[in-house]
Amino acid sequence: MPGNIQSIERAAAILRLLSGRTRRLGVVDIAGEMGLPKGTVHGLLRTLQVVGFVEQDAESGKYQLGAALLHMGSSYLDGNELRTRALNWSDSLASRTKEAVRIGTVHDLQVLIVHHVFRPDNSLQTLDVGSLLPAHATALGKVLLAHVPDAELDAFVGRGLPRFTPRTITEPAALREALHQVRTQGWALDDEEMETAACAASARRSPITAAAPVPASRCPLPWPGWTPRGSRF
Repeated sequence: MPGNIQSIERAAAILRLLSGRTRRLGVVDIAGEMGLPKGTVHGLLRTLQVVGFVEQDAESGKYQLGAALLHMGSSYLDGNELRTRALNWSDSLASRTKEAVRIGTVHDLQVLIVHHVFRPDNSLQTLDVGSLLPAHATALGKVLLAHVPDAELDAFVGRGLPRFTPRTITEPAALREALHQVRTQGWALDDEEMETAACAASARRSPITAAAPVPASRCPLPWPGWTPRGSRF
C-alpha cells in the first residue's frame, strides 16, 4: 500500500499551525515549530499562497490563513447543526451583553469556532469563524473540556499545555481543578490566559457552547445580565 505523501502532510501541518494562532507567523516561526529547513517551509508557503490557502502580509512578510481556505470551511460550517441551532439566540446574547459572541465545539481537542456575532458597536473586528483556539487557555475550551470523557481529557493533557501568557494554566493538576470548578459553577472564565489585556466568559447549553470575549479592563466577569445557568442563556 502506498505511503502518505510527505509534502501534503507538511502543508496540512502548516495550515493547522496558522489556524491555531491569533497572530501571523513568519517563515522562521513556522520552520522552528515544525523542525524543518526554512527553504522547505518557504516553498510550501509559496505553493499554499498560489492556491489561496494562505496569504502574506505585505508589510511584515508573515502569513495567515487565506480566504479560499476559509470559504471552503464555511461550506462545512453552514451545514453544521450546532451553528444552525445557535443562530436564533446568539444575536440576542450579544445584544444583552454588548459584547461579541463566539459559538464553539471540540475539534481535534481544540475549540473550533463555528459562529461569531460581532460586538454591537462600530469598532474594527475580525471574523473568527473557522478558527481553532487552545482549549486549556480559553473560556470556551474549559467549558468543553469539563464535559469530555476522562480518557479524552487524559489524551489532551498528554499533549502538553502550551503557555500563551503568564496566566495560562500549564500544569495538569491545576487544569483538572479548574475544570472541576467549571462543572460546579456552570461557567468558565479566560482571564488573560490566551492573550494579555483580554478575557472572556463562557457557558454551555447542551450541545451549544458560547463565549463573550471582552477587554481585560472589564473583568471580572460575568456582567449583569449574564446568567449562564438561567433560562436567558
